[in-house]
Amino acid sequence: MKKTIRIGTRDSELALWQANTVKSKLENLGYTTQLVPVKSEGDLILDKPLYEMGITGIFTKTLDVAMIMGTVDIAVHSMKDVPTLLPNGIVQTAVLERASSEDILVTKDVIDFEKYFNKLSASPCTIATGSLRRQAQWLHRYPNHKVVDLRGNVNTRLQKLKDNNWEGAIFAKAGLQRINLLPENHIDLSWMLPAPAQGAMVVVALENDEFSKEATSKLNHAASEICTHIEREFLRTLEGGCTAPIGASAEIIGDEILFKGCLFSLDGQTKIEVEKKVLTSKYKGFGKDCATFILNNGAAELMLSIKNQLK
Repeated sequence: MKKTIRIGTRDSELALWQANTVKSKLENLGYTTQLVPVKSEGDLILDKPLYEMGITGIFTKTLDVAMIMGTVDIAVHSMKDVPTLLPNGIVQTAVLERASSEDILVTKDVIDFEKYFNKLSASPCTIATGSLRRQAQWLHRYPNHKVVDLRGNVNTRLQKLKDNNWEGAIFAKAGLQRINLLPENHIDLSWMLPAPAQGAMVVVALENDEFSKEATSKLNHAASEICTHIEREFLRTLEGGCTAPIGASAEIIGDEILFKGCLFSLDGQTKIEVEKKVLTSKYKGFGKDCATFILNNGAAELMLSIKNQLK
């Protein structure tokens, strides 16, 4: 049976870019597709930090419901927004080749970066981000700075940076690159560990939809799937969801995988980290092992403290 694959997506510019990328790839393989944009609760409620909205999957919930109700066949997500446990009846079918996982600091103007770094180190500054992970890592490095909340889609956040008296705002590099908004005035934050699966796009489908599962599985990029699996397994074992300052990075180097993971206190003062290697052939369970290591070295107590603070 040949059918039109209805692709569910958020209606932000970045989400539409991601969905159109999947649409184009499927059509190049001979499939017929249709985009079905929807608004998510995460896009509509812009006056609260994400962790205050009470649920994980704030950007994916609407599409999950649409899929279960039969309105769409597949959904395309930024993988870092997807809960580590998918709803019953929905399965991951493909991870596309990953883009950059780096965070960047966007500043107001093109600047002399050496002078700017000297200013960051010496002066009180205000930096904007809606991410607890970015906030904690920034305050760990610059404890004399102030971090303010920043919400909205990429375009909205860039405009807010222009409109406010902040020294800079933190973004995922991949998102800005994908919609051609990466400004010249940015600094790569190579020292900041990204969110698990940052820079990766994931496709999900109904477990019983063999047609859509088979079609989209052809888009899977094995190396990206392995690395994001490890990072998300690390996150799931720590039980971080979207609420704890957790960073994770897995990289395949030769026949090995290098993993770096961290958990911070909300104020950035406490840092618990892990760095380990494993053969690529033995990647299954590696993320869990790395999480267990830091849980046994203070992370369990820190996670409990973070959850109590966010109640």
